[in-house]
Amino acid sequence: MPPSSSLLLRRLGIGSVATAAYGTMVYLTYQFMTVNVEKNKEAIEASFGGSSSTTTSICSSTNSTNSTGSAGCNCSIHEYSAVTDPKRTQTFNRIAQVYDEQISRDEQVMLLPLLRRALIYFNARGTVLEVGAGTGRNLEYYSYYNSDKHIDQVVLTDVSEEMLLQAREKVKEGGTSSTDKFQLFVADAANLKTFYPEDSFDTIVDTFGLCSFDDPVGVLKELQRVCKKDGKILLLEHGRSKSWEGLSNYLDKNAERHATNWGCVWNRDLDNILEEAGLEVETLQTWHFGTTYYVVCKPSERVKREMMQSNITTGTSVSTGTTLTTTTQSDGDGDGGTSDTINSSDREGRSDSDTTTASKARFWNKWFRR
Repeated sequence: MPPSSSLLLRRLGIGSVATAAYGTMVYLTYQFMTVNVEKNKEAIEASFGGSSSTTTSICSSTNSTNSTGSAGCNCSIHEYSAVTDPKRTQTFNRIAQVYDEQISRDEQVMLLPLLRRALIYFNARGTVLEVGAGTGRNLEYYSYYNSDKHIDQVVLTDVSEEMLLQAREKVKEGGTSSTDKFQLFVADAANLKTFYPEDSFDTIVDTFGLCSFDDPVGVLKELQRVCKKDGKILLLEHGRSKSWEGLSNYLDKNAERHATNWGCVWNRDLDNILEEAGLEVETLQTWHFGTTYYVVCKPSERVKREMMQSNITTGTSVSTGTTLTTTTQSDGDGDGGTSDTINSSDREGRSDSDTTTASKARFWNKWFRR
């Protein structure tokens, strides 16, 4: 029996109210995330010098940066931009201690914890690498039991040591079983060659990291290199909407301010990034009016071959013996704490840039002290 007209009107009314509430929720969340510019202004000026809107000149002949252009030299004028500046790690370090507190409410409102949990619970298995792990907001989801997909070990990496220090505290709170399962170290997701050979991981996870990488396409290609051929690359990201132009315009308008506050470029074109990276997409869902992407991918054999050939051509030495295990040994303060080491042989044959990456990847002394 077809529903009455009054029932249809009631359902239409409920649907309209729910849609309006959902839209208002998303709008207010994005609006909230654009505030606090003045709060961060002093820290930005301390990091980069001068005002955040300072115009600088870069002399092409000397490669030096000055506050004003020099007469008679061939200089191009550039205005500072938090969107394109590569020193985002300074921003991440600055906000690390308050990051969870400031972001948790927004994630709860947008139901992002459910998407995080679903992405990992239904897809992660075996040995897992998470890049751009930040403060470890996914840690609890690796502990949910799934009889079909058992997670053996999780390696968390990030370029910000201050962020990972917050994650380390969460691991410590989980007890001995957590310290055995999780390993954390500082590393650049775009350059894991000094630590891992090809086909090292069953699953690779990146949640809201593509917005913060300087070269998101390069990162995705590197992740395909270290992912096993039958492995999965799991992405939960945000970017511009393809279906709601007004929302994308809002993201564009406030991109500079948001990048200043969070080190995040929230208006990147994720479809183009996925296509350029060559990923084989198995599942792609969008949420929040097309700004949040839930993606399950496979590594491309073509990209894996290209990455391997590139390493051979450039003579890049890929470590095949690096172990990331917590070893019980004295950390030098006599308290019986643990420290983590990288084999000295893994440091041989590295360029200066590799050495810099390795220094970032040092393990902390007194790691997991109780």
